[in-house]
Amino acid sequence: MATSSEPTFDLFIGGQEVPGHRGDRQVLYDPATNHPLGRVAVAGVEDAGAAMESAERAFRESPWARDDGARRGKALGRLASALEADLESFARLETENMGKPLRESRGDIGYVVRTLEYFAGLADKVEGETIPVPGARFDYTIPEPLGVTVHIAPWNYPLLLAIRSVAPALAAGNSVVLKPASLTPLTALRFARLAKAAGVPDGILNVVPGPGREVGEALAQDARCRSITFTGSGEVGARIAEIAAHRLVPVTLELGGKGPVVVFADADLDRATKGIGYGIFQNAGQMCWASSRLIVHESVRETVLERVRAIAEKLRLGPGLAEGVEMGPLVSREQVERVLGFVEEARGDGAKLLTGGSRVTEGELSHGNFVRPTVLTELPASSRALREEIFGPVLSVLSFSDPEEAIRLANDTPYGLLGTLWTRDLGTAHTVARRIDCGMIVVNEAPLTYPQSPFGGMKGSGLGFEQGRRAIAAYMRRKNVLVNLATSKR
Repeated sequence: MATSSEPTFDLFIGGQEVPGHRGDRQVLYDPATNHPLGRVAVAGVEDAGAAMESAERAFRESPWARDDGARRGKALGRLASALEADLESFARLETENMGKPLRESRGDIGYVVRTLEYFAGLADKVEGETIPVPGARFDYTIPEPLGVTVHIAPWNYPLLLAIRSVAPALAAGNSVVLKPASLTPLTALRFARLAKAAGVPDGILNVVPGPGREVGEALAQDARCRSITFTGSGEVGARIAEIAAHRLVPVTLELGGKGPVVVFADADLDRATKGIGYGIFQNAGQMCWASSRLIVHESVRETVLERVRAIAEKLRLGPGLAEGVEMGPLVSREQVERVLGFVEEARGDGAKLLTGGSRVTEGELSHGNFVRPTVLTELPASSRALREEIFGPVLSVLSFSDPEEAIRLANDTPYGLLGTLWTRDLGTAHTVARRIDCGMIVVNEAPLTYPQSPFGGMKGSGLGFEQGRRAIAAYMRRKNVLVNLATSKR
């Protein structure tokens, strides 16, 4: 039960911490213990409107959008340096709020630092172009920021997946309203305070945690919203796309995945099995790009399965802040029920449980949201565990006899975010990579990306790409100017 002694966290609007229009507060829980962590202000429709008004005013009145990008770049650079100096406390807060091991949170915050540095460097390098046209005319383009951009972030990488889109939007000169996930808003709120200290003008970055159905929709439907970036479920993404279509504003959607990891017979099995374990058990499998479908050549199937099972059973589970922990808890009790529901349904369909498949019910970990790393085999093709995103530490296993079958199995999913290939044959790697319907393919490596690498998917995994040089273009429009140079002088 929450007490009045717990820390409280407010919304961040117009450069100020505010309690929210209704005064409501939500209790946040440590996923490792389910003990109260703090109380956060809950935004409502009125607060969404206030954040949009603040962002619109700052966009019109501050010099943020009007300069050549150099000052924006310097501000984002200062923000990156400030975050790097405070990396350890941000990482600890991320772990306390979300549950992942501290070493993973450190990596996530480091990635945010690099993302800010990358887009700080691009802020003054957005250029127009001249276009040849007939006659005595001069035709050129002017890149301009869109205005107020809305960003709706998920709970699995709370700060990383928020700043992945916020950074290019700010670098382009926009003002931002960020709605972090209700379960994990703490690092985003703290980040907003850090941005103010780094010189980002008041109102340029606003943070309003609250229920998606109420606050997210209010932000997306607001007449001042000029673009929407969302990472989350396909159902919510479709609703956001519907709202955006009615308003004719651009969207970037990253809607999850069901990543295939294809292991050919000639693969380095030591490296491959370690990569498989990392690809599904990192962040307790709560990843859009999780390698959740193992598609392994029948000749090495038993060897690979035995090694993956050993990895799963040796992983050290525990609170994210504990020394040596390799996998933390799921984010909430509800997520535990969802994940185990998939496992039980798969077993009911005839799947075999190689390892895991249950909560930890002994000792101190029994108070938290811990699920044992799980491997399922012999799944029927119709199993939901093979086709739907589980978002937990559950690996489903299939086998193949030739490359054509491997490609067919890899593509037999409504998603297409990230695929992984393990083979020593570069011809096989390049040929199969071209035929797998994923926005990203990683060869002979666990899932990996960088701020300069495009990140996005095909099919049900969303629309558009984030990261990379072209990401900044999603937050700008190009104005064309045509001048008739032959106009007579008077």
